[in-house]
Amino acid sequence: MAPPPPSTTPQVITLVLKVFMFALLLASLIVLVTDTTTVPLDVIFELKVHFDDVYAYRYVLASIIIGLVYSLLQTAFSLYHLATGNRLISGDGGFVFDFYGDKVLSYVMATGCAAGFGATKDLKALADARKLDFDDYFNKAYASASLLLLAFLCAAVLSVFSSYALPKMVNES
Repeated sequence: MAPPPPSTTPQVITLVLKVFMFALLLASLIVLVTDTTTVPLDVIFELKVHFDDVYAYRYVLASIIIGLVYSLLQTAFSLYHLATGNRLISGDGGFVFDFYGDKVLSYVMATGCAAGFGATKDLKALADARKLDFDDYFNKAYASASLLLLAFLCAAVLSVFSSYALPKMVNES
């Protein structure tokens, strides 16, 4: 008698988390790259600020792009696995890739999120001290960092799932 097929519920849950993480990262990217403001300094001069004028926001952008590429790759792997029942990377290599990839990605996204929040808080304090109106600019930066934080939480949960899957799969082979 053949053993019953394994449940696809954990695979579907991880796929949903990967898609949700991708959507959050995409929204964070859109909010971040549209973050610009123009502040009049006096009657003649005005100051135009883009997100990429701040080095910390460039790091946030890099962490978002790394997260998007990784989550898109992992989503494709998960869809292939659900559709065929086979893993694209055979043997233990796929589980090891998931394990270390999820760990690295979660750290990259956590540090990107922290850089975004930290830079925004410090720059907002400077702008407020000089009585400059950058509120919309900083609100968008906070929104982007918040979306990145939610994506990091998805990556952290996926990291826990891959931590549980690795020893189980390595012991079965």
